[in-house]
Amino acid sequence: MSLNGTSAHLSGPGDLPPLVERAARTALHLDFAYSCRPEQGRLLSVLAAGARRIGETGTGCGVGLAWLVSGMRPDATAVSVERDPDRAEAASALFAGLAPQVRVECADWTVIGGHGPFDLLVLDGGGQGKDGGAPADPVALLRPGGLLVIDDFAPSGGGTPAFGGGPDSARLHWLDHPLLRTVEVPLAPDLAVLLATRRA
Repeated sequence: MSLNGTSAHLSGPGDLPPLVERAARTALHLDFAYSCRPEQGRLLSVLAAGARRIGETGTGCGVGLAWLVSGMRPDATAVSVERDPDRAEAASALFAGLAPQVRVECADWTVIGGHGPFDLLVLDGGGQGKDGGAPADPVALLRPGGLLVIDDFAPSGGGTPAFGGGPDSARLHWLDHPLLRTVEVPLAPDLAVLLATRRA
């Protein structure tokens, strides 16, 4: 979930994959501003090229999922879950017929566990599954060597990550996780993601 992520897609240079543009216009129509940003989307497209089984939480209107589809190999499949019924229905309709290897479910993020383990899992949706208080379990959700993408952080600048005047417990959970190798990757001056690989 990124503030103004939807508008960033539609105010840029216009070099979007067609499915991404359709998803962004769907988000605009539904007044959903919080799609992933183009910087995140391009990274997702690259990462999807190396995965056969892809999962995503927090579909929104399907912008991030469309980026994943734009990079997916022909034998890959993807499943995404969205808890808002209107957004889930709109995203499902967007991919129906255009990307039959993609499935969108209206459900809480925890339902993603029934579709794993994944080669690539994107935890999105405003903190669901990535929060340090009740985080996703990488062992249950990822194959050994599988990749986890946790987005929508402000860059820490090399120091101890902070949030709200104190340590950023959600980010530190993933950076210090004993079963993951995790790195923070800055994508823009105000945007970073965590990439984590499950240890074998």
